[in-house]
Amino acid sequence: MGAEAWLAALPAHVEALALRWNLTFGRVFEDGTEALVVEAGVDTVLKIGLPTAERASELTVLRLTAGDGCVKLLAADDELGAMLLERLGPSLHSLELPVQERHEILVDTAQRVWRRAPRAALPSGADGARSLAAFIPEAYEATGRPCSERAIQHALACAAAREAAHDDARAVLVHGDVHEWNVLQAGDGWKLVDPDGLLAEPEYDLGVIMRESPEEDDLLTRASWLAARTGLDPVAIWEWGVAQRVSTGLLATRIGLQPVGAQMLARADEVAELWNL
Repeated sequence: MGAEAWLAALPAHVEALALRWNLTFGRVFEDGTEALVVEAGVDTVLKIGLPTAERASELTVLRLTAGDGCVKLLAADDELGAMLLERLGPSLHSLELPVQERHEILVDTAQRVWRRAPRAALPSGADGARSLAAFIPEAYEATGRPCSERAIQHALACAAAREAAHDDARAVLVHGDVHEWNVLQAGDGWKLVDPDGLLAEPEYDLGVIMRESPEEDDLLTRASWLAARTGLDPVAIWEWGVAQRVSTGLLATRIGLQPVGAQMLARADEVAELWNL
């Protein structure tokens, strides 16, 4: 189903789900992307997205985590891409905590998701690396080459290294998009929402932390700290961070999300130049 057809059918789907799950709706969350997210009572939220492979992966992750590390799934309609979720509190981003405290929360919450799930129908870390490698050169040309060729080549080399390093025996369930807008308060702790879902080396999730807020601290120090905090490989963390920073910077540039896109790509230029000295 295309987006226009999905939008046209959405009111009927919402009405049917309200009857089936006995829902009373409140406000729509305006920061939702690629999905309708609406209050559905005091303690629950209804999310309906396009019934795509990404939505199927999200449902798989939520079922595997069962409320541990990720938002709890209360009911679902796989065909409609609909989820009834526990309602969480404000995002980590909204609290404006110091960068080090934010990183500690992000790491601790991501680690709760990591678990063996070898039979899950999810893309692998190698698939994720190949997807980055395919997207980066296409988006680079489509956006008018907004960063240096050196940054692009560095990112592609890093993606290739992570694809080659993939090992099914070491792969765990990862969230795939661990940033401060996706971590919400849950009682006295935190939970993740909107999982991408992969079976990958856990450094994949730490690469997202490397990607975000590139201007806030020294990235080499950040990679070393993440490795020490988790006992994981600093090179793998660095390489995932490079590939994801360039990819996300290009995507943000394509959709007009600024100054985020320009900041990510400017830091990618600096990192690539230093890396090649």
